[in-house]
Amino acid sequence: MGESVYKVVELVGTSEISWEDAAKKTIETASKSLRELRIAEVTKQDLKVENGKVTAYRTRVKLSFKYEA
Repeated sequence: MGESVYKVVELVGTSEISWEDAAKKTIETASKSLRELRIAEVTKQDLKVENGKVTAYRTRVKLSFKYEA
């Protein structure tokens, strides 16, 4: 097995449905421009609140992908 280098980026996804949906949308969107995604780690979850009601779920995700020089 050859040696590899991986880059890690942090992205934030939002959803009106759930934190899980926000994470899923983040990965699906990132996979359109990043190749060979390897690991996704949820690092933070928070909510957007307007007028006392939850209007959005936000999930911060660290994604790693194979780095090609």
